[in-house]
Amino acid sequence: MMDDLRERIRRTRRVATPWSDDATRGLGGTRLDELLERWANGYDWDVHERRIGELPWVTVRAGESDLRVIHQRSANPGAPVVVLLHGWPDSVLRFERVLPLLTDMHVVVPALPGFPFAAPLTTPGMSAGAIAGIVADALDALGHSRYTVSGGDVGATIAELLAAEHPDRVAALHLTNIAPQHALTADPAKLAPDAADYLGRTARWFRAEGGYIAEQSTRPNTLAAALGDSPAGLAAWIVEKLESWSDEAAFTPDDLLTWVTAYWATGTIGTSFATYAEPVTLPGRVETPTVLSVFAHDLKPEPRSYAETFLNIREYVEHHAGGHFAAWEHPETYVGDLRRAVDLAR
Repeated sequence: MMDDLRERIRRTRRVATPWSDDATRGLGGTRLDELLERWANGYDWDVHERRIGELPWVTVRAGESDLRVIHQRSANPGAPVVVLLHGWPDSVLRFERVLPLLTDMHVVVPALPGFPFAAPLTTPGMSAGAIAGIVADALDALGHSRYTVSGGDVGATIAELLAAEHPDRVAALHLTNIAPQHALTADPAKLAPDAADYLGRTARWFRAEGGYIAEQSTRPNTLAAALGDSPAGLAAWIVEKLESWSDEAAFTPDDLLTWVTAYWATGTIGTSFATYAEPVTLPGRVETPTVLSVFAHDLKPEPRSYAETFLNIREYVEHHAGGHFAAWEHPETYVGDLRRAVDLAR
């Protein structure tokens, strides 16, 4: 697989544009060339694959599906249980740096269906709601009847759905954003002034930055054909987001290549679009006690008044550093806020 990948990279046809190194127009050509050179000559996927494979993986039967999860058990059988839900364009690797900080808890990190390292998909229509049901069934099969759920991006949407559908199981939530779909149904006239202003800022963000959402949600087949066959295209599509959505220098070149290779090696870029393409119905409000961590460089951090419209926000914690992948960028800070949520669950 890696020999084929390297040969494809070396045969990449460079495509010039008038804006080749304008970062506001996407990943620059010089930056992409640097990464492709490293990917083809020097990057060692085998080292990273072995490390990832040594994590405590288990496969759980969840209804009609299999779910692969990292299941890190505490030495204390009665320890709290936390469930960590990743998003796009990442994978369970988002949480790799927090695992050593959570040895006093039982930790479950699902490889969400359709994403890298997940069990092969056996059913179509893998919406966020369907994934929430699979995760709930898997946790039941693992013997966890009460837990705190933490997540961001798509993982935050799944966390809200889990809490709404299983209030007897989800004791608390820890989120780095709330489900973005709330903005589609929120009535500005019924919101606090700063929450109504937030809807306007969100609309402007979507016009300026949301092109990837439009394509992934409406034409996933077209995009999957392009990205699934071109390492350069896949790297440009994913690395642009990893770098622009995070603090500066959050990822080394090998970190970036590992996160991208995870998609290439598993062939999951197309299936990872499912939560964008499949519709989801959100609850009007979730009463589960919630800690919302707001990282300054995330995509569109919500004001407390807006989040409280949909969630039972017990703690609203603002951080001056960190972005969309906070569990990777600032693991100690992330875990500190997660522990706040676990305390709410006691």
